Amino acid sequence: MENWLTKRAKLDPNKTALIIEHSDFTFSELNSTVQLCAKKLHNYIHQGERAALFISNSFNGYIAILALQQIGAEIVFLNSRLSSDELQFQINDSAAKICLVDDSSDYHNINSVDTNKFLLSDILSMKPDKSFKPVEEFDNDDVTSIMYTSGTSGRPKGVLQTFGNHFYSAIGTSLNLGINDKDSWVLTVPLFHISGFSIMMRSLIYGIPVYLITDFNEEYINKVLANERATIISLVPTMLKRLLNNLPTGKHYNDHFKCVFLGGGPIDNWTLLRCDMLNIPVIQSYGMTETASNVVALNFRDADRKVGSSGQPLFPVNLRISNSDSEGVGDIEIKAPNVAKGYLNRQDLFDKKTTADGFYKTGDIGYLDDENFLYVKGRKDDMIISGGENIYPEEIENIYSKLSGIENIFVIGIPNDDWGEVPVAYVMLADDAYLTGEDLIGFGREKMAHYKVPKEFRLVKGVPRTASGKVLRRKFGDIKYKQI
Repeated sequence: MENWLTKRAKLDPNKTALIIEHSDFTFSELNSTVQLCAKKLHNYIHQGERAALFISNSFNGYIAILALQQIGAEIVFLNSRLSSDELQFQINDSAAKICLVDDSSDYHNINSVDTNKFLLSDILSMKPDKSFKPVEEFDNDDVTSIMYTSGTSGRPKGVLQTFGNHFYSAIGTSLNLGINDKDSWVLTVPLFHISGFSIMMRSLIYGIPVYLITDFNEEYINKVLANERATIISLVPTMLKRLLNNLPTGKHYNDHFKCVFLGGGPIDNWTLLRCDMLNIPVIQSYGMTETASNVVALNFRDADRKVGSSGQPLFPVNLRISNSDSEGVGDIEIKAPNVAKGYLNRQDLFDKKTTADGFYKTGDIGYLDDENFLYVKGRKDDMIISGGENIYPEEIENIYSKLSGIENIFVIGIPNDDWGEVPVAYVMLADDAYLTGEDLIGFGREKMAHYKVPKEFRLVKGVPRTASGKVLRRKFGDIKYKQI
């Protein structure tokens, strides 16, 4: 396909492309700024080479991403929350020629990493390479981005995402949400995550503006959603709860607002009810780094009657459940043009996750109802087998999250001589909560089968997470707790 940025600058030169704080840029202005940046970067990085990016949600970071695409370099996105050792591994594994560091990010951990580092401000002050010309075409099979998975079950893997992956992800989302030229997307999630980068790519493909949010300030974001013509915002459940808690009584989002596009895990029913009362549509979705964002999503007409579902497979996506049990729960497998090309330096591992007929094994388990709506039960590795019964931690967590006083709850299985495994819960309680283990067991027995009710409730102040915020259940054994 023709270069997405230069194409969009030709088609909609005067349409707003980017809004950051009180400044906005048309596609023509964005293209000019990006091309100048690319000319300067071209002194250090060329087509086919890899450049690591250590950035925050900043203007310079946004421009640098697009500039590297104009050069034809592969972008290695570094999570700015990683430790120095984790960053060093990814730099070494990707063999990035240079590492561009955003001045506005906290770059303490990157300082000790052994690599060829440049501050973006230093690059931008240099003379441009006048011989530079932007790539004319984006080949669907060319890798444009490399993102490392969080590594909840081992060493992080570099996911190879192509232009074709991002294009078909955008097309599937557009058909699901009915995107039009009046839409605009609020980008609050990190640019170095697939959720953030995919919004940038959708902006070019759809020709719509992006509101780039530099810091997650609830008051400011709520003002944007209430007073601007923002129509879509991508959030994870924690972000959504923070916005709701900050929204002034009687305040509503603007009349053009379409939806919260929700990813990053299940959402509790109480939060969905709050959104419904505030007339804030929530579109739940399902996807991962390996699928270049979402592959399943609810649509507006089904949101109310399919609460708890991630939705139906998007148009380009073929989804099936394999190895299902008597209740229809089994492995979620996907075949789609937005499934990544493979893992960097670990193609053998990616191939093991791919079936003979081309389906990618997601590692998640769930079921499809009679209308082909997907219900995700959780990670296969997290499933507890107790006395021959399958127990899904997220199902238990969702039930208990409705109980007043519980701020967070996480369920894992522990070995048991009689049953093989039994569920136990790690809970974080509100300061004013008074709940005993007996109370919690009694509540659970009213709501679910007795074998699903946690045998212990362990009070904790926090739980181990990956740099991207995913819960590391395999490390719960190291947590100090008080039994309640």
